Amino acid sequence: MRYILILGILICSIAFQSCQEHNNEVEILTVEEMKSLLQLEDIQLIDVRTQQEYQTGHIKNAKNIVYLGNNWEEDIRKLDKDKPVLVYCERGKRSAKCSDILLEAGFKKIYDLKGGIQEWKFSGEAIVP
Repeated sequence: MRYILILGILICSIAFQSCQEHNNEVEILTVEEMKSLLQLEDIQLIDVRTQQEYQTGHIKNAKNIVYLGNNWEEDIRKLDKDKPVLVYCERGKRSAKCSDILLEAGFKKIYDLKGGIQEWKFSGEAIVP
């Protein structure tokens, strides 16, 4: 009986943490989760860093849409709101803000890379120069 109670508490705490991480419909992904998702789903991969940052190296197939850049709103309108979007930046702060804006704009499914491209590189994953 005691084990069932402990198991129940553990399940509730995991569910609570899961809800906190997902911030409504924005799902925070680890590098491993992102790699799996990119292989399984047709994702709109968006690098929200500056053009200069993007040119120093980015994740393969990522489109550069500069967060709050000159063409931000126009570029966002070109994306399919019904198709999942995965955003990343340098370390995760800009992509978190961008994710909130995309959510408000009506995008259905938004993913955000935890730790940004720095975490991607730290994990040994390749970038495109």
